[in-house]
Amino acid sequence: MIKSYDPATGDGVVVSEADLADVDLADNALEGSVFRMVRQGQRVQFDLDEAGRATRLRLGSEVDMGTPRL
Repeated sequence: MIKSYDPATGDGVVVSEADLADVDLADNALEGSVFRMVRQGQRVQFDLDEAGRATRLRLGSEVDMGTPRL
């Protein structure tokens, strides 16, 4: 989930839903994704780069995100 994002600088933080840890966005996190920008609270999936930063942001389906069916 996006915790914060500054479109002017590209700086941001996502929260890992697995352990609720804050993860900084990598400089290229939005490159090659469907996103031009992201908004606070938006649910996304991401990979970690070698420095432990979130990269390769993508949309997550409810099944992928583990959202229970109502």
